[in-house]
Amino acid sequence: MRAPKLTRRSLFKTAAAGTALAAAVSILPGCTHGPDEIDADPTVVDEDSAESVLEAFSAADSPLVEESSWTLPLGNVLRPCEGTWAPVITAGSSATPMVKASALSLSSGTLVEVVPAPLGAASTTVIYDVRCSDEVYAWVELDTVTHAWALYAAGFADGQLSGDTKMLWEGTSDYDPAPFAVSGSRVIWQVQPSTSGSRTTEHSLCYVWREGDSDAKSVVESPGRFATAPTVSAGVAVLTPRVHDDEGIFYGATAYSLSDDLRTKLDQLVLPASVRPFRATRVGDRFLVSVEASYSSGGLLGKMGTYIGSTSAGFYKLDREPSECGCGKGDVYIIKSNASYLVIDLASRTYSSLVATDRSVDYGEFPARAGECDQFVTFSTVKDENTGYPASVTVRTFRL
Repeated sequence: MRAPKLTRRSLFKTAAAGTALAAAVSILPGCTHGPDEIDADPTVVDEDSAESVLEAFSAADSPLVEESSWTLPLGNVLRPCEGTWAPVITAGSSATPMVKASALSLSSGTLVEVVPAPLGAASTTVIYDVRCSDEVYAWVELDTVTHAWALYAAGFADGQLSGDTKMLWEGTSDYDPAPFAVSGSRVIWQVQPSTSGSRTTEHSLCYVWREGDSDAKSVVESPGRFATAPTVSAGVAVLTPRVHDDEGIFYGATAYSLSDDLRTKLDQLVLPASVRPFRATRVGDRFLVSVEASYSSGGLLGKMGTYIGSTSAGFYKLDREPSECGCGKGDVYIIKSNASYLVIDLASRTYSSLVATDRSVDYGEFPARAGECDQFVTFSTVKDENTGYPASVTVRTFRL
């Protein structure tokens, strides 16, 4: 495999910030999948070759039954997760800290504070994004003035950090804050140049770190930015690197096995030339990919919408503007639309709507799941029925 072009740039150093911050991990080159690896051919199919869910399927009652509902204070934002704990960005009660990192138990509805304040020394540093599994909690901190950032992670159990906190990466404003995902004991993150910095021609790299390891591994290289953030789904990681770089601009939604730290490529859907996917994940053996704009060429996958399927088995299409990443289980898929969710059952050839929480449409209702899941989780900001102002956050769970 080719060696990564993106250098470490002296970003790793021993750090001390309070109690549990340990030395930053080092990076092993690993077996990086690079642009010279053999990739699938671009998938260009006729626009009429996929069945339209809204035209070919029948409307039905939603198969989802609400399991639980909890009310959280205003200013809590859930992030995608796979387990029984959901990572939450919590607004601070004062300007310092502005943001806290929390977790919500999806069995009891209990919200706990996990990282009460940023570890970064600068007073302008805030907690920018969070992810967790039932084993690991990870978060990105961002300096709001310099736009320097750092990615941290620690073991996680029973709503608390455990063991040492590791700095996995830190970067300057020339690089975007790392898009990342957490699955089991692993953290997967992407380092890619900012579109407005001085490193725009650099390649991007994806890394994997397992809790307890002193080393992370570089695993996937993209000659340019990845199209989407990494997603995890039932033991699979989905990335969208640039592929066929010597032939033009092509993005490949690619499923890698998490069990061997992304060494094994399970499947790949290469989009037509210049078509940039908006969201990408996998449910079972099918990709769930959305495109947010219509292109002048590219056939079916060059049109705005969400596509369910694979190159070998064909596709179903949903002709609506995409929003968040979809999820599902088996033949049932949940895809967000503007004011509700569409629940699509490929086996029964039906679709239904999951109506948003009352008084939440103005601010939106959003999923806290991506990819394959047994339990669907959604959250929304709800207005006070008397004043019309935002008052609380409602979290609902549904069993698939």
